[in-house]
Amino acid sequence: MSDDPVLAVLPLGFPWQTFDPFLFCVHHDDAYPAGNEKFGPAASLAGRDIGQDFAGKDGWRMYHGETVPGFPQHPHRGFETVTIVRRGLIDHSDSLGAAARFGRGDVQWLTAGKGIVHSEMFPLLDSKAPNPLELFQIWLNLPRASKMVNPYFSMLWDHTIPRHVARDDAGRTTEVTVIAGKLGDTRVQPPPPDSWAARADSDVAIWSIKMAPNAEWTLPATHATTNRTLYFFRGGAVKVADRSLAKHAGVRVRGNADVRIVAGADGAELLLLQGKPIGEPVVSYGPFVMNTPKEIEQAFQDYRRTQFGGWPWPVDDPVHAGGEGRFARHADGRIEKVEEAQSSIMPLGSSAGSV
Repeated sequence: MSDDPVLAVLPLGFPWQTFDPFLFCVHHDDAYPAGNEKFGPAASLAGRDIGQDFAGKDGWRMYHGETVPGFPQHPHRGFETVTIVRRGLIDHSDSLGAAARFGRGDVQWLTAGKGIVHSEMFPLLDSKAPNPLELFQIWLNLPRASKMVNPYFSMLWDHTIPRHVARDDAGRTTEVTVIAGKLGDTRVQPPPPDSWAARADSDVAIWSIKMAPNAEWTLPATHATTNRTLYFFRGGAVKVADRSLAKHAGVRVRGNADVRIVAGADGAELLLLQGKPIGEPVVSYGPFVMNTPKEIEQAFQDYRRTQFGGWPWPVDDPVHAGGEGRFARHADGRIEKVEEAQSSIMPLGSSAGSV
């Protein structure tokens, strides 16, 4: 039917399929064991393709890490990364000399612009218990006018991110964590200044939706020209408009339609990515996303020549001190620190009493 709010149902692969202005979305969910003295897994690495370990043996991956799981130094140009850490911690280091340890509900929003090199390592700090890690990394494109802006990163700490809580007629709750966009009277921190999301007419929204068992909630309509996708990634079942889903999937929905969502008997969690398309050519090669092949060639030339500022760290995969809490040290020397008492809201997907 032409008025069906659902445009398509998509399988959830690795990564997830996304639509303009988004380029990429991956859901990392690793059940890491206890850590060793180097903050790597206190477990044998035998049988793993070290340097390219994506198989998920024993429920976790080393990715490109050799001692500590994660992604040692690598470049980006022409887009932004939005990293939402639901459980565990990430150690960030970059070519500007900035560093951070963040997680447990925090979000890092990094504009690569004309070029940055960074590493994202997953230190396993607990030597006596498992170190679960769960995160989303989302790539948001930059328009041509902003491809070559200066790099910029900002931290959205867990206790500063608004949660919108709705109750259905039976009192069942739906909690929406509003990372970008507007929902009801929530007020989010502004995105980086050169982001597509910083434009008032971009209609960019990134929401994490957690529904209680059998809860009902209606995603409010927005603009007809907005690309809008719901990713059902946790729970046994959910109903989106008239589509009943018994397995995890992405659901493209019309921007100008209210979309009723009903969780199954064990609740449901979804991620919403929406935005008006940038509508420009996309040419990508690995970590570079530009508008033309010539610009990709230039990106490689620039990286070989300048290393996007060089790498000021003694190793490719730096991790911070074991006793260090959550913090960000920006390239201008400004330091942010987070007291754990400030993060009183449980990470999404957890319940009272869980780690």
